[in-house]
Amino acid sequence: MVDSSKAVITVIAAALQRERHRAGLSLAETARRAGIAKSTLSQLESGTGNPSVETLWALCVTLDVPFAQLIEPPQPKVQVIRADEGLVVSAEHADYIAKVLSSCPPNARRDIYLVTAQPGTVRESEPHRPGVFEHVVLSAGRALVGILEEPVELRPGDYVGYPGDVKHVFEALTPDTVAVLVSEHV
Repeated sequence: MVDSSKAVITVIAAALQRERHRAGLSLAETARRAGIAKSTLSQLESGTGNPSVETLWALCVTLDVPFAQLIEPPQPKVQVIRADEGLVVSAEHADYIAKVLSSCPPNARRDIYLVTAQPGTVRESEPHRPGVFEHVVLSAGRALVGILEEPVELRPGDYVGYPGDVKHVFEALTPDTVAVLVSEHV
């Protein structure tokens, strides 16, 4: 679930409304394409819902926008995020937390996240928008990362790149596994 502070929920609500109108889609059509209930989308746009990562990703694919564009307010030119700060989102069915470090600036198509995960549950991601490519550098721990059929075991300092527009996975193999994930939108 997303950090439920009122400020974050307000940013998500405004971004969803803005991007849905930009795409020229009705509430019902957006919900249908994203595979969520119309009432869920209505609650999110009114600032009364608290979406999971999966719901936000489905909306990103539907609205053709990078993930961070829905959850992060505009940032100043120089940005510092301390270890105990930043917008944090968690998976609904896995012990997987992603902190947005940098959303896609104008004229670029990438987001940067700091991922923290625990063993025992697997974060399986549905395909993102066509052309998305993900880059992962493991900072601590061990993890299986990559496309669902062929994940690669990573150790600290290892890198893997894979298409994000197919099902993919992040599975922590040791406690407090940490990685930097760059989602590149081609």
